[in-house]
Amino acid sequence: MNKENNEKIYIAVVCGPTASGKTELGVRLAQEADGEIISADSMQIYKGMDIASAKPSNEEKGGIPHHLMDFLPPDKAFSVADYVELARKCVNDIHGRGKLPIIVGGTGLYISSLVNNIKFDDTGSDLKFREEMREFADKNGNNALWERLKEIDPKTAERLHPNNVNRVIRALEVFHLSGGTISSAQEKSRLEESPYDACFIMPDYPREVLYGRIDRRVDVMLERGLIDEAREFFTHTDYVTAAQAIGYKELKPYLDGEKELSECVERLKQATRNYAKRQLTWFNKTEGLNKIKADNGISGEKISEIAENLVKRYRFF
Repeated sequence: MNKENNEKIYIAVVCGPTASGKTELGVRLAQEADGEIISADSMQIYKGMDIASAKPSNEEKGGIPHHLMDFLPPDKAFSVADYVELARKCVNDIHGRGKLPIIVGGTGLYISSLVNNIKFDDTGSDLKFREEMREFADKNGNNALWERLKEIDPKTAERLHPNNVNRVIRALEVFHLSGGTISSAQEKSRLEESPYDACFIMPDYPREVLYGRIDRRVDVMLERGLIDEAREFFTHTDYVTAAQAIGYKELKPYLDGEKELSECVERLKQATRNYAKRQLTWFNKTEGLNKIKADNGISGEKISEIAENLVKRYRFF
């Protein structure tokens, strides 16, 4: 980090897996450091997905402004490029008002693309090719489509889940149209220096403790009405992207009368644990990541105190 470069914008990034206390930590940090929060969660952007995405309530927000949350209709597509464009504007606005921009979330691709100043391709589109790829996936499975991407662009394939069909197809489409890969274009874009100096902070729980927190969170979501929320979303056939959120698709067999609720709930907990594992793999590769050791015996106040000291050391305030 170049602390002497006054042209850079200082930001804090509270990242990590689901159920690790990012929301609470971000709010506490914003209260102490006179900051505002920019969400980096690919599902909290959608209106109505309050329970499944663990969207904080007004009380949990603690009076802190939260940006890029609860603003998009569930039938609208939203890309990483869209996120970066809007997040940059938020960072500039918050910084321009003399406050600390704090990125909070678990969508690693959003965070890294913003902080690393990734430039996105302006390659056009080929709707016929997209349709062919989608038909291929329907016939042969999402993993088979992902394997095609892995053959031509293993770096992009590594960071995309096989079920993220839209992004897999887009990566294939870019290669189809340009002959170049998304990963190579992004590597070139990294040659341009980032406008941000970022302090990355991640609560670091032992794996078994984190999984216990995940299981309890799922139980709380069910108590708050997750089943009714999922049922409502599946009445809208145009909510294709949003309905893929963890918390909805695992409950669909129960809503369709095909499986018992207990079985679907266990699938939901397992899917969430698997997602947390992927998040940890992503964030553990982050250069300069500050992990705050945590377990069931450490309070949220203590974690936030450590985070505040990290921020002070990075000269945010």
